Order: sequence, then structure tokens, then C-alpha cells
Amino acid sequence: MNFLKYTSIFMLILLAMSCKKDSPIDYTVETANLTLVKTIASGSHNIKIYTENGKLQTGYNKIYLQLANADGSLINNAQLTWKPLMHMMSMQHACPYSAITKVADKNTLYQGYIVFQMAGNTSEYWELQFDYTIGSTTFTASSKIDVTAAAKRNLVSFMGTDNTRYVIAMVTPTTPKVALNEMQAMVFKMQDMMTFPVVDGYLVKIDPRMPGMGNHGSPNNAHLTQNSTNKIYQGKLSLTMTGYWKINLQLANAAGTVVNGEEVTSTNEASSIYFEVEF
Repeated sequence: MNFLKYTSIFMLILLAMSCKKDSPIDYTVETANLTLVKTIASGSHNIKIYTENGKLQTGYNKIYLQLANADGSLINNAQLTWKPLMHMMSMQHACPYSAITKVADKNTLYQGYIVFQMAGNTSEYWELQFDYTIGSTTFTASSKIDVTAAAKRNLVSFMGTDNTRYVIAMVTPTTPKVALNEMQAMVFKMQDMMTFPVVDGYLVKIDPRMPGMGNHGSPNNAHLTQNSTNKIYQGKLSLTMTGYWKINLQLANAAGTVVNGEEVTSTNEASSIYFEVEF
């Protein structure tokens, strides 16, 4: 009797373990705090594009991706690359963008960034192409994407005094507040119309001002220096009250020479290159 009883209990435990092992994992929780921007269909696969705010806009965009089979099951072992391309009336060009990597501690979520220099319109548009490999098979997918203009200036593109064209994109703060904000930016140069490598070892000088309030500044700001690990320039942005702020910029090279931007003085109210925040 005891033998039958213990055998039955043992079988129930095995059944429970089997059921637990075979239960599908809901990987949609990995995008719980993200908003779907677009799904690009490609044969038997779908590429799902997510951002935190649900849109793609001019400036720096942190983008998340999931790759799914046609039945909706997610793929966790793909190798992906991408290429953004702007189709203009008379030419085509790319923009700064990163490699695609797996998000740490996630099974099916990938990430990267793209810095769009301009918005699309009815006759000029951005296309995003993906090349991806699953096992030993390579696939390609591409689609037109909608890129809108950011509400405030978060990107500057200019020719330096060294005859190099630069792009500076603000990364943070995305939600500025009355405080000493962490500020981050990325600096690129245009090698050609398709190539925008990161610029190393420069200095991004900042001078935040409130034009509508006598052009007053703020204390304790820290210029942006580059983190050698992630290549992001980081510093401190002091915002002492709510309202519209112009963050005047100067870009100095590794030798300390300013290649663009002007100092704010009693006779010069603003730099020719700047970001904007309003809150």
C-alpha cells in the first residue's frame, strides 16, 4: 500500500516537473516598458521596432528590436545589422548609427541607436534596411520609416574650422528638471555621405542660458568629456528654474582648439551651435 502511495506521489512530481519544463516563456514582458513603432515583414519573419516614446525623431534615438517567426514566436539567436538611408530628391545619405547588440539579461531583445539628422516628408524619406542571420541562413528586410522633427533642437550639424563636418547629438537629459542634470551627448564626423565615425578625445563646452530671463546662466555646470568605454560625452547641466533654456555649445579638439561655437559674453548673447530644452 505504501509502495503504491509513494509511487503515485513520485509520478505526480515528475508530471509537474515535465509540465513546468514544457510551458512556453512569455518574452513579451521584455518590451513591457517600450512602445511598438513599426513592424517590418520579411517572408517568414517580422522585425519589431520599439522605442520608449513610440516614435522615431531627429536626433539620438535609442531603438530596441525583436525578431519573430510568422507564428509570433520570438527568435533569440539571430545576428543583426542595419543601415538607415535617407532618400532625397537629388541624392542619398546615411547617418550616425551603432551596431546592434543583445540587451543584457534579456533573451529576445536587441538594441542600438540611430542619429537622424533630418525629418522625412512626402517626397524625401528614410529607409531602414536589416541584414540578419539565423543559423547559417542570411535574410534581408527593408522598409520606409517615419522620422519626425523633434520638438526642440537636440542635434547640430556644422562645418568646423578644420574643414571637417561634425554632428553633435544630445542623449540626455530626456526629461530635464530643476536640478543638476546628468548630460550626455555623442560627437561624430562625416567621413563621407555614408560613414559617420565617433570622434574621440574632444571636449564639448556648455553654457546654458535663459534668453527670456535676461539671458542668465546657472552655476556648477561641467563640460562634457568622453567616456572611453561607451564613447559618450558626459557632464553636468544645471537648470535652476523651469522654462526655455538654450544650451550654448563649443566643440574643442584634443589640442584644445575650438573648431566651432562661440563663447557667450556681454556682447555675444549666444553661440551659433546650441541645444534647446524646455520644461
